[in-house]
Amino acid sequence: MKLIYLFLIASSITKASSIKTLPKDSVSKDSLMSYSKSYLGTNYCYGSCEPKRGFDCSGFVYHIFNHFNIKVPRSSIDYINHGKTIHPDSFKIGDVIVFTGTNAKNRTPGHVGIITSNAGEELQFIHSSSNKKHSGIKLSTYKDSPYYEKRFLKIVRVAKLY
Repeated sequence: MKLIYLFLIASSITKASSIKTLPKDSVSKDSLMSYSKSYLGTNYCYGSCEPKRGFDCSGFVYHIFNHFNIKVPRSSIDYINHGKTIHPDSFKIGDVIVFTGTNAKNRTPGHVGIITSNAGEELQFIHSSSNKKHSGIKLSTYKDSPYYEKRFLKIVRVAKLY
């Protein structure tokens, strides 16, 4: 009986030591994309990070990452010094793309989104747009509009995705 008991303890210790723990600030890219895309069509609401009211751009990014216990700034301007800056040719799903506000000449962050594609693919992102004709959470393609190219500031990595 003691031998069986010792075997069970040894077996559970071996199994426990083989379980991999995920690094802090990590999330599955599939989970991140699925959760963020579940909000497609949600209304734009300035100053909000609450799904029932709608989101502004940084409120949306904040809400998505906060859901996975990943700390990101609540305001787009705070992305100027947050995360690891990534070369524009090396972006990954889950990186945050940072743009100026509506005035491209003012080179401070004013708009953010979450990248939904990988380097080598067309750069796409999900964001909360305040565009009068098509506001709310939507997917956009970087090259679709010279508006985005003029306003681009940088790409930052805020989480480890697997």
